[in-house]
Amino acid sequence: MKYILMMNCPKNGYETFGSWPQKDLQAHIRFMMDLNKELKAAGLLVSAEGLASPNEAKIVRAGQDGAPVTDGVFPESKEFLAGYWIVDVESPEQAYQVAARASAAPGPGGAPMSIPIEVRQVMSGPPQDLL
Repeated sequence: MKYILMMNCPKNGYETFGSWPQKDLQAHIRFMMDLNKELKAAGLLVSAEGLASPNEAKIVRAGQDGAPVTDGVFPESKEFLAGYWIVDVESPEQAYQVAARASAAPGPGGAPMSIPIEVRQVMSGPPQDLL
């Protein structure tokens, strides 16, 4: 079963993250890179990526002629998607274990951050009853 594990960041998280001491930033990044290596070595990792800052994001809708119409990120958003993993695991519980490991990434001073990680199954198609 494939699951997507989405790491959310509070609205001010990008600015806060950039102000950490360099050693804390390096420890956090090293933790994430090591986690990805371990998941890959275990055959669980399908994909993992961090995302650019929310101020670079655009909301896109189709205009009346079908051309893309873009808008910036809405300022009332409280959280933004910071990155994700797609894992191929045997059970939801295994996906939850991976998410808990990612959640415990170190923050300032090395303390676990308890980052919220949303876990959702990746569907291979619509439910059979809708076909």
